[in-house]
Amino acid sequence: MTKGPHNMRVDFSLGNTPLPLEIQSVVIAGWTGRNLQAVQHHIDELAMLGIAPPSQVPLYYRVSHTLLCQSESIEVLGTGTSGEVEPLLIQQNGKRYLGLASDHTDRDLERHSVAASKQACAKPVATALWDFDAIMDHLDQITLKCWIEEDGQEVLYQDGTLAGIRPLTDLCEGAGMADGTAMLCGTLAAIGGVRPARQYRMEIHDPTTADTITLSYDVKTLPIIT
Repeated sequence: MTKGPHNMRVDFSLGNTPLPLEIQSVVIAGWTGRNLQAVQHHIDELAMLGIAPPSQVPLYYRVSHTLLCQSESIEVLGTGTSGEVEPLLIQQNGKRYLGLASDHTDRDLERHSVAASKQACAKPVATALWDFDAIMDHLDQITLKCWIEEDGQEVLYQDGTLAGIRPLTDLCEGAGMADGTAMLCGTLAAIGGVRPARQYRMEIHDPTTADTITLSYDVKTLPIIT
């Protein structure tokens, strides 16, 4: 990654072809579930953590483009953060690409301000992308999965398909996607509830092409000094 004052070059790949993209803005789309009952379930999950419900759904939060990272490890403040698997959309030169990201969020800060909590943590992204136009006809079949390390074992944390998330083209319209924009498009309910973990492994899988994009990272906690 190469950072500039107003944009950042991120080195992706499309198949075996290097695909460096200039990212100027990052959008975090929240409350994007297609099933309103599932959306309410996620709202209830976070309400149990003391987080206020959204003013409307979906919402589009803006965060710094410098939060995107392709590191195998991120550092966070305290133990109250958690990640979640999300489809990643990027637009450049009028063309869109689909990838994989984790909206790692400070849940403690989220109780006070969701917008601030989105800005507090790095957003890991996978290096591989797919041509969005090539998979548009079967998007709902594409699966998302996330595993976390818990008590020394890998546990399935999230599991579903893009059919559980609002149509990605609708989210693009709602966010006003422009060239140089990367958008994390929302997530699925957490199996067993939202909670922190030290390791994450995620994948987005296309059963039609048998292609899979993977993302793994560790979380290192920094002490909260008072």
